[in-house]
Amino acid sequence: MNNLLKAVLAANLIVITILVFIYPQLMIAPGKLIPGHKQLDTHCFACHAPFSGVASERCITCHKPADIGRLLTTGLAIAKPHTSPLFHQQLNSQDCVACHTDHAGVLRFMQQGRFNHALLQKATREQCQNCHKPPIDLQHQQITGSCAQCHTQEKWLPTTFNHSQYFSLDGDHNTRCVTCHVGNDYSHYTCYGCHEHSPSSIRRKHIEEGISNFDNCVACHRSGNEHDIRDVDGKSNREKEDD
Repeated sequence: MNNLLKAVLAANLIVITILVFIYPQLMIAPGKLIPGHKQLDTHCFACHAPFSGVASERCITCHKPADIGRLLTTGLAIAKPHTSPLFHQQLNSQDCVACHTDHAGVLRFMQQGRFNHALLQKATREQCQNCHKPPIDLQHQQITGSCAQCHTQEKWLPTTFNHSQYFSLDGDHNTRCVTCHVGNDYSHYTCYGCHEHSPSSIRRKHIEEGISNFDNCVACHRSGNEHDIRDVDGKSNREKEDD
């Protein structure tokens, strides 16, 4: 009896295995194909390699990276070309399935709106606005580029930059970014954009106090309060009084 049961189970497994290869679209397909690939509905191995899943090498036999967004797979020009050619040409590797799935049933298992920027070449990753439109709010209107100084490539929010860690924007200092950061270079700043400051007056006042190193203003002045000055130990006058 046991031998008969084993034989039946083995026969069933053999039949199922054969059916998987003959009718994979019925046996293991997770869902219908997207409309553009409907003609491949019964030709799974046009995209899938046996036992190894989707092979990107098979995708690019029809979808040439240089033509994506510019030409159809038939060779006809797209009426309204878009920026995809630039994007796909700048990928480190043609890993199509990292972003795309052609089965409708798979979509609910995938994180939507997620893209791994590590797929892009380094030079392209640093040029965010090649793909993303800049925000139009007042704060971002003052900024051109330099996205990575506040945002990460993992997610847009929350931002990681806290200006108060460097300088408190209080009183008269709550002004436009370009007042201190010339040319949208937020890795550098100048305090000589206001009428109270000039290299000569700053030098004179600091020399009188016995201070010779005054190039990095915010190392000592962390706010617009001239009496709130940090010394070489990093403590402000206010903090010394508390001690």
